[in-house]
Amino acid sequence: MKRIILLFLIVGNIFAFSVQAQQKELTNKLIWATNEFGTKGVYSLHSMDDGEHYTQLDRSKSGAEINQYNYKTGEKVNTLLTSSEVFPDGKKRIEGYEYNEKEDVIIVKTGIERIYRYSQRSEYYLIKVADKSVKAVSDFSKGKIQLGSLAPGGKYFAYVRDNDLYYVDLSSMNETRITTDGKKNEIINGLVDWVYEEEFDNPRGFHWSSDGKQIAFYHFDERNVKSFSLTYYGDLYPEDYTFKYPKAGEENSKVEVRVYDLDSQKTHLLNTGNNEYIPRIKWTTNNRQVVVMVMNRHQDELKFLMFDTSLENPEAKVIYSEKSETYIEINNNLIFLKDGERFVWNSSRDDFNHIYLYNLKGQQLKQLTTGNWDVIDFLGVDEKRNRIYFTAAAESPINSELYYVGLKDGKLTKLSTETGINSANFNNTFDYYINTYSNAGRPPLITLHNYKGKLIRTLKDNQSLIDHLKEYKMGGIEFFSFTTDQGIELNAYMIKPTDFDPTKKYPVLFNIYGGPGHNTVKNSWGGRGYLWNAMMAEQGIIVVSVDPRGTMYRGRKFLHSTYMQLGNLETQDLKASARYMASQKYVDGSHIGIFGWSYGGFMALNCITRGADEFSTAVSVAPVTNWRYYDNIYTERYMRTPQENASGYDDNSPINHADEMRGKLLLVHGDADDNVHVQNTMDMISAFVKADKQFELFIYPNKNHGIYGGNTRNHLFEMISSFLKENL
Repeated sequence: MKRIILLFLIVGNIFAFSVQAQQKELTNKLIWATNEFGTKGVYSLHSMDDGEHYTQLDRSKSGAEINQYNYKTGEKVNTLLTSSEVFPDGKKRIEGYEYNEKEDVIIVKTGIERIYRYSQRSEYYLIKVADKSVKAVSDFSKGKIQLGSLAPGGKYFAYVRDNDLYYVDLSSMNETRITTDGKKNEIINGLVDWVYEEEFDNPRGFHWSSDGKQIAFYHFDERNVKSFSLTYYGDLYPEDYTFKYPKAGEENSKVEVRVYDLDSQKTHLLNTGNNEYIPRIKWTTNNRQVVVMVMNRHQDELKFLMFDTSLENPEAKVIYSEKSETYIEINNNLIFLKDGERFVWNSSRDDFNHIYLYNLKGQQLKQLTTGNWDVIDFLGVDEKRNRIYFTAAAESPINSELYYVGLKDGKLTKLSTETGINSANFNNTFDYYINTYSNAGRPPLITLHNYKGKLIRTLKDNQSLIDHLKEYKMGGIEFFSFTTDQGIELNAYMIKPTDFDPTKKYPVLFNIYGGPGHNTVKNSWGGRGYLWNAMMAEQGIIVVSVDPRGTMYRGRKFLHSTYMQLGNLETQDLKASARYMASQKYVDGSHIGIFGWSYGGFMALNCITRGADEFSTAVSVAPVTNWRYYDNIYTERYMRTPQENASGYDDNSPINHADEMRGKLLLVHGDADDNVHVQNTMDMISAFVKADKQFELFIYPNKNHGIYGGNTRNHLFEMISSFLKENL
């Protein structure tokens, strides 16, 4: 009954939105080349120490300004700093900031240069709030720096330049170099290597102790890791860029954790044992206790090792351990309590992801959440009220709700009131939180609440966008579930044309991802992706998305069912989904297509080869074509090594099924993709040529995995739209 009610509410909301649509037609140019349908949000927000105010980075005539606001009233009470005060020549602007605990010093970041997905180089400047004096934290004629971070207490500022770790005493501006052996593609200090950044979602390579007197940092030796090269075009001679990329089954960096003491100026190596990976470093609330997470290569064993860094050669103490028959995924949800004796962590050890309370002796004190649903993310521990705030998919895998659970009584309380996707950001004292909510038919609604969940005021409602969207033709998202002919229940949605006629036959386009770590069937505002789907529906194509086995928020068994065989069960489920849609009276079963990007591109190729009986057309963007070509942390997590699981790799790689391809295919890749290398597409081309299969191909020069910048996205989706309208 709950699912039926939910479906009615969602469809009802969207129907009310779509029937008011007028004559205008969506176009690729409007969607991808303009900000016509951009949403308004709250950005670069910092809670202030008093708990009653926050600061926000706002755009202004001076370029940007840091303004102070009152939580309750929303009134701006002060402008702390403007870009013109820091950079009077107007050539730079404030792009990010942090301030010390006393809030009398601000560190601003400018000149950001992206490196990979998360990493970047920047310039940092110190500004005293009282007199607006400005000092560069380093000599930037030597180059920009990475990961600039204030120490607790605000006395020191640490950063990385050219793979070496430094810190500056902000009272004297004296710089100290902690390491001296950093070298590109050989030794890394204070950063992480490419694969840690991408697959452990871990861009930070050093961490201050809670008193700001010690720094724990990574030391990577990647000299034995094999290199991969990208070529950038545009000059008379193309430029080659080479970086270390460990592929499945290949050698990793040798990683260590070291601790530098600012008083003694000595560095100590922590003995983390014979472990392949060290995905996280985290200090406890005790100034001299650091915890290092370690994993084996299969990523099916996890330990938390605690070290007493007041000792010169501290021994590791195991305070948590977990084993799995498949794999364990790492997150950022380890929180140490202020008493210095307990911590909270989440695990899927009981088949669903839940929150546990432990002491530092390694004893489980209690399981704080239970049930056949998954916790999504921690939002903080309010020790004043003994609460842990978190989001969870408790009511449906397509939604997320905001909850808290009592640390003492284990009582679960729901704070969010709207059905859809909810996330929250709490202030320092946990007296207030900002909730961001959306559903499939509603752009983000950003509201301020007190700790009881009471609405205080609306920050952004995006009402102008809602009104503007009513001028365009677009169908609403209809969520549904169905059981495949293999007996698997799957969640899905579809978008029909606004002039849908059930007596007609329509082609169908599956727009999917289909892999671990990402669901496409979710009750949230889809932005440009949703608008493009709706535009294609107005062209007379029913757009469908399905989350097959291996996707999230349906428990561990559903998520881990694809272990050792990525692409197998997902292809079976998508083929069954195509058969299900073909059985509908309004669907032309001979014209069913599929479009996917990255893992979705991998699935699109599987469906146009191994699923050629069900799919007539495919668009595959930036696909993995053989898991042997992808990085080892991600691939081995789900597949183990090629040496251990050769058939799992080869049987499910579309590169080995090229001769089964029928129908129409558009294959697209960026040739500067550092993530899924264009090698995947090049070898797919060779396989198709060998099998004498015709297809369409487009390569975007100098574009990475996102294939964006300038007019690129508009060009890409205009090409995809034209291909589908012609062939589907």
